[in-house]
Amino acid sequence: MPSITGTTIRIEFRPELTSWRGKLLSGDPRGEQIHATSFLRKRLIVLDSELAQDWPELSRILVHELFHFAWVRLGNPIRLSYEDLLRGELKSRARGELGWSAEWRKKALRPTDVAERNRKWREYMAESFCDTAAFLYSECPHHDEYTLKSRWRQQRMRWFALLLEKRPIQL
Repeated sequence: MPSITGTTIRIEFRPELTSWRGKLLSGDPRGEQIHATSFLRKRLIVLDSELAQDWPELSRILVHELFHFAWVRLGNPIRLSYEDLLRGELKSRARGELGWSAEWRKKALRPTDVAERNRKWREYMAESFCDTAAFLYSECPHHDEYTLKSRWRQQRMRWFALLLEKRPIQL
């Protein structure tokens, strides 16, 4: 596990989480079912209560959410380095991802999104970073959502190792 520093992040469990019109709902049939969400300014993570029954999945989702806090604190040079890594993957036509949240965004990208570095591209980069961290640091070694080929997984592992050589991850 990487060395992590930062201030307190609250974690709450709520039943039957859905996202509807940009709002988090609990126990409401409207919207799309989600496992978790992070509120960065409030320093809050909300997890679906069902995750408490599945430690490997809880571990994977929680690490992913924690790394959203890390992503915003990385600084531009490090985020640009990760962006270069992803651009190289796309140029080489690497398929797959290390989690559904990154994969569906990757599939929806158009060349103009990447070229313009627009919101779709930035959201994909953040989700890819968080899914990669969850793959590397959670206690979920195997998952159907780990579809990125070994060659690309190895590159991301090296990128994270180099990042951690320089400093601890800040949340």
